[in-house]
Amino acid sequence: MPNLPTVLRPIEELRERHSSKWRRFNRDVLPMHVAEMDYEIAPGIKSVLIDFVTRSDLGYTGPVPEVGETFAGFAKRHWSWTVEPKDVRLATDVGVAAVEILRAAGNAGDKVLVNAPVYSAFYHWIEEVGMEAVNAPLIRESVGGPTEEEPDSFEKSVTVWRLDLAAIEKAFKAGVKLYLLCNPHNPVGRMHTRAELEAVAQLADKYGVLVISDEIHAPMAFPGETFTPYLDVSDEAKRTGVTVTAASKTFNLAGLKASIIVIQSDEVRVKLAKLPEAMHWRTSLLGAFAMAEAFENGDAWLKGTMMTLADSRKLLAAEIAEKLPTVDFHLPENGYLAWLDLTSLNLGDKPAALLLTKEKVAFVPGEDHGKGYEQFVRINFACRPASIRAAIDKIANQAAKAARK
Repeated sequence: MPNLPTVLRPIEELRERHSSKWRRFNRDVLPMHVAEMDYEIAPGIKSVLIDFVTRSDLGYTGPVPEVGETFAGFAKRHWSWTVEPKDVRLATDVGVAAVEILRAAGNAGDKVLVNAPVYSAFYHWIEEVGMEAVNAPLIRESVGGPTEEEPDSFEKSVTVWRLDLAAIEKAFKAGVKLYLLCNPHNPVGRMHTRAELEAVAQLADKYGVLVISDEIHAPMAFPGETFTPYLDVSDEAKRTGVTVTAASKTFNLAGLKASIIVIQSDEVRVKLAKLPEAMHWRTSLLGAFAMAEAFENGDAWLKGTMMTLADSRKLLAAEIAEKLPTVDFHLPENGYLAWLDLTSLNLGDKPAALLLTKEKVAFVPGEDHGKGYEQFVRINFACRPASIRAAIDKIANQAAKAARK
């Protein structure tokens, strides 16, 4: 089957959509914030939804063995990960799954490890269950560029982010028993290596920690990059981990409310014995069957979408290099979110708020991802090329005004 083209409607039509991306701000704001693509959904998914509505098949969610069966096939094709369908269960969405896992495995007042900068909802989930977030920040370092051996090198340094294993172990030693792992990492677009995840699993096994691996962006690796499922790295990972994921980010189905939990060991099943059965029944019938369709027949659409996103990523990098050369930018290995450090532009204490007010462009503010990241913004580039250019132009415009002061 040939790659399916990514269709983009005119922005005037996109503004008629009913999702948060298009309703959170006024119509004159360019929305580059929430993790939602502007692309058309896969034809097969559209057909499934139309068929269910046409037949008035909109009752309560019953058994859906198709989800476990199709995810097992998807995991084997994409990551050579062997998953038994019986190890897969439905949940309302990834957020609900994470909250219920925290409730089942811990108690109010417990500490939960995160790696800032990290997806802002992690903090809200932890707060919802009365727990406390503990931070082991990602290590940020520059790779390449001039060195002592080659001080005249013209090679430009590249920023990379990685897990701080020493800080993670320190937190585990201090008594942290729950770890919300973002894999791939949002907002920096990093896919943790197999070696890193093996080390995490060894530490979790040593200190009795439950690793909750949020892998919602997993299928969206760019060519040449490799995603590694946490549960696939070792027996220690299986003994210490639970995966939460969905088709919602990859196939643009967030509004359908369906996700999955994957458990591959008796040890974790015992820890999560209190998970409510109602998670299954609170899942959308349409969402469950759309997810099954995505996992079974969505590969061609996904391949075409990733080709489009690769072009958008290239365009974003070129625009930043030309118009914002001092902005530090990590080229994402996965997905459609980019993490920009605007410190050099001198846009004040809260650049995202300034850009929203003065330029009518919405980014996710850096501070939403953790303290100390106020000078960053997260940008969604799964949109029209014209929107990418306009967003960078708006930042450059404010940078020019700041430079003239």
